Amino acid sequence: MEIVNSVLTWLMKKRIHQIELFLKYPHDVQLDVFHNLIKTAKDTSFGRKYSFRDISRVKQFQERVPVVSYEEFFPYIDRLLYGEENVLWPGRIKWFAKSSGTTNATSKFIPVSQEALDECHFKGGKDLVSIYVNNYPNTKMFAGKTLTIGGSQQINQLDQNSESYTGDVSAVLMKNLPLWAQFTRTPSLDIALMDNWEDKVEKIARSTIHENVTAMAGVPTWTIVILQRILELKKAQHVHEIWPNLEVFFHGAVSFTPYRDLFQKLIPSDKMHYTETYNATEGFFGIQDQRNSTEMLLMLDYGIFYEFIPMDEFDQEQPRTLTIDEVEVGKNYAIVISTNAGLWRYKIGDTIRFTSTLPYRFLITGRTKHFINAFGEELVIENAEQALAEACKRSRALIENFTAAPQYIGESNKGRHEWIIEFSQPPESLEQFTQILDETLQKLNSDYGAKREKSLAVDAPLVHAAPKGTFYRWMKSRGKLGGQNKVPRLANNREYLEDILANHMDGASAK
Repeated sequence: MEIVNSVLTWLMKKRIHQIELFLKYPHDVQLDVFHNLIKTAKDTSFGRKYSFRDISRVKQFQERVPVVSYEEFFPYIDRLLYGEENVLWPGRIKWFAKSSGTTNATSKFIPVSQEALDECHFKGGKDLVSIYVNNYPNTKMFAGKTLTIGGSQQINQLDQNSESYTGDVSAVLMKNLPLWAQFTRTPSLDIALMDNWEDKVEKIARSTIHENVTAMAGVPTWTIVILQRILELKKAQHVHEIWPNLEVFFHGAVSFTPYRDLFQKLIPSDKMHYTETYNATEGFFGIQDQRNSTEMLLMLDYGIFYEFIPMDEFDQEQPRTLTIDEVEVGKNYAIVISTNAGLWRYKIGDTIRFTSTLPYRFLITGRTKHFINAFGEELVIENAEQALAEACKRSRALIENFTAAPQYIGESNKGRHEWIIEFSQPPESLEQFTQILDETLQKLNSDYGAKREKSLAVDAPLVHAAPKGTFYRWMKSRGKLGGQNKVPRLANNREYLEDILANHMDGASAK
């Protein structure tokens, strides 16, 4: 395995030179992507409808093609699901990445072309490792296996010829991985792609205990479940007792901020590294490229053309869309993408804030539908996670999961935010934790601070300490265990919160 490690490390370093190209010429690279997309799709149904043959400038594209949500775009995807060819992208789509979303009860089906697999998702995976190897040239990660936790896949029931498949994006990728990547991962595909999440956890734990796991890749929430089960089976105090050569966790899908302290407790080593990715159902967008920063580099040569809607204009009937050369540091933007899987001017629902434009680095700030704004406070995920991290730090607490929603103003009560938090290590005082959370939110979010001034408009938050396993039971009851399913962090309505309080909170305490 030492020879394998040396060869793969050398190969991965070579891609760095290509990354440097789009770092130097970001606008030219994005224009090349745009022209290639338009040229490739000109003879599709969508391309003919909007006369792609006549489009030579981005401005024409923006004037001609509308910005759309999933619901507005679905009639085209529906045609693909039934097996129609050349609708949004040349040829037939054989894979659809299934996403439950966080604020929509119905599943979304995102087309995944072969070009999207090769030039976006897999290219992103190679770049992720290349950047890691460049940052840590003495890595030994290829001397062992990477633990990857996938979703599940199914035959597309709408396709009469049964020639296409649906599944979590992780399952789609695992099923199509090149041989070298299959060789370096664990567990086996038959376990990694199991449908039953509870059985999968048990089999993953038992089948990987004796492997030399040097890296992990996955969603923090579900990775914690696996690690905790492995510790139980081995009666170990921490993960390095089982996998002494574990050196990196590549994580994504949800923010790592609320989980960082818990991972450091599970893996108490200053030699353990954490690298964030932005690999969504719709495409691979960003990679944490610096050792000591959580900012991510926007990957510009993956067959994705980016546009950005300023969030203060998002609710307008015809908001502006900005190209990469028009964005500003420090502002919140909703992402709009056109891709080599046939998504055209598609709103993915995420918001980001650029921290630099040379190169283009950013932080994920939340969801366009994933916030609390019941009282004009415009609380986004970024605010919530930073405040929770501070409250945990100062009250010696560790969080496993959380959700929050507004408690609306009534005849006899003011409004406030209501939180359900499942602690793996409870705070020394829930009252102190709540106070720190509230004070930090006021500092981070001036609108929230103004509403909380002397409690004139909004009262202090109500925090429920949930019993162990609350969110697991709730997600199970909704049929959303594992894979790409995520606990909704912030909601502007009380649907999720009231369901948890009514049906899954036995033995809870509140402050």
